[in-house]
Amino acid sequence: MKKATSFVGVFLVLLGPLEPLMEDPTISDILVTTPDRVYIERNGRLLKTPVRFKDNAHLQRIIQKIVARVGRRVDESSPMVDARLPDGSRVNAVIAPIAVDGPLLSIRRFPAPLAAKDLVRSGTLNPEMMELLAAAVRAKRNILITGGTGTGKTTLLNVLSAFIAEDERIVTIEDTAELQLRQDHVARMETRPPNIEGSGAIKQRQLLMNALRMRPDRIVVGEVRGEEALDMLQAMNTGNDGSLATIHANNCRDAVRRLELMVSFANPNIPLAAIRQQISASVHLYVHIARLRDGSRRVTQIAESLEREDGDVVLRDLFLFEKKGGPQRGVVRGTFRATEATPAFLERLREEDDWSGYESEQCPEQAPAVDDGQLPDPEPEEQASR
Repeated sequence: MKKATSFVGVFLVLLGPLEPLMEDPTISDILVTTPDRVYIERNGRLLKTPVRFKDNAHLQRIIQKIVARVGRRVDESSPMVDARLPDGSRVNAVIAPIAVDGPLLSIRRFPAPLAAKDLVRSGTLNPEMMELLAAAVRAKRNILITGGTGTGKTTLLNVLSAFIAEDERIVTIEDTAELQLRQDHVARMETRPPNIEGSGAIKQRQLLMNALRMRPDRIVVGEVRGEEALDMLQAMNTGNDGSLATIHANNCRDAVRRLELMVSFANPNIPLAAIRQQISASVHLYVHIARLRDGSRRVTQIAESLEREDGDVVLRDLFLFEKKGGPQRGVVRGTFRATEATPAFLERLREEDDWSGYESEQCPEQAPAVDDGQLPDPEPEEQASR
């Protein structure tokens, strides 16, 4: 532990002017747009800081030190790079000729792992919604978390993964390792970029194919963003129930359309009707989380997928977040509302006498949905991280 702490300390020194920002636990993002323009995100709001670099060369030296220390490279032939710091922070850097006004640096910080009660207390969702999601995880329903950048998708994924039983084998697949699963039996895999010759890249699709040979009880995909969507759906529909994943989308219905597009990337010869049938049979529950204008995060929609004989994807809303009027004193007001629909999987659980939902009595009183409660960090959403 002392050696790991020392290693993190060395990295802080490498960050130069950014060191004080990295030591501030309230900061979730550090964004450098030019040597004299450094921004942070705190509580969902962007703020400009007085931090400065001497010039472009100084900033680029810091970037080179960071990526070199973690075995990555960035130069004119490969001007973009993603990396992960020892504390779990995610780094993205872009240099010339892609970066027009000088090197660009983005660091996503992750807070300590959150529990279900933390999300309920902050007003991200209410106890009934958490109870439903916990039951869905325990019932091995396949769940897709949707949302935009920095909305808290990975944070929510980490929280839901806590409801997976300890005796199950979990295989995780990520572009950049961010997930913070608390179970002991977790096999983590991460993609690999191409080497200096442009070969040797390992993509998420290859990792998904390999995961099926690893005897997984659950497969967790940090983010679906390309042709691996086809293999994920096939895994979900062929015995790997209870899988979890996230996807960038504006709402639950938009997530379905994005899945259709991604599957067509993998195999353009698959008819649209067959793609929709696969999606309908594979993804059981969609959960949409959004960052509102006041910086707060809310689960704005939980929808269940209904299987139909014609294979079309039909979503039925179970919970919705309804805004009430415009922002007051900068705070978005609204309430969570349950629809009259009863999830099909809950009926099956009750019939099998296997109902065990989220223990809402263990959760402190929920903050009102109008409060300015925040996810301590957008995605990630997790420390040492999505």
